[in-house]
Amino acid sequence: MRTIKMLALALVLGLASAFSINSGGYQVGDVATDFALKNVNDKVVSLKDYKDAKGFVVIFTCNHCPFAKAYEDRIIAIDKKYKDLGYPVIAINPNNPDVQKDDSFELMKKRAKEKGFTFPYLFDEGQKIYPQYGATKTPHVYLLQKTSKGNVVKYIGAIDDNYADESAVKTKYLENAINSLLKDEEIAVKTTKAIGCSIKA
Repeated sequence: MRTIKMLALALVLGLASAFSINSGGYQVGDVATDFALKNVNDKVVSLKDYKDAKGFVVIFTCNHCPFAKAYEDRIIAIDKKYKDLGYPVIAINPNNPDVQKDDSFELMKKRAKEKGFTFPYLFDEGQKIYPQYGATKTPHVYLLQKTSKGNVVKYIGAIDDNYADESAVKTKYLENAINSLLKDEEIAVKTTKAIGCSIKA
């Protein structure tokens, strides 16, 4: 029933095209460039700030999208589970607030405080970063591994296989990928379809 309601809401909001494979931007194996974006605490955050990180869980997400909201608690849990193991979450809001006012920087601050985000929530001002990655949805995940070549993209796509009902999740794509990196094993599933709202440009 909850799944049906979420799909109905997506249709009402004009989000019927919620399923997308990364088109353009980074592919698995590419080296992702760093960025310098403002966090909700008004400080600028870059990947280079994380000297001890083994990699990063970069997630493009936002305030208003029902898919993004459905994943917020799971993203917090992933950050708590993996940041001390070397893979912190870095969340980025890619939306243009002139198009979607609920995704303004001030409302980002409010949302982060309400939910108790344990990770940086950055604003892609001018929408310069998400096109480099090739993100098309919120949420859209890019798992990076720090190497001598730079931050290499290891996984792109969805967090898991059931956005509507966490208790019904059968495959945790992102966690499986991180666990494989931690074990120095090949990632079995390197790309999946990102499921969410279209990025508002």
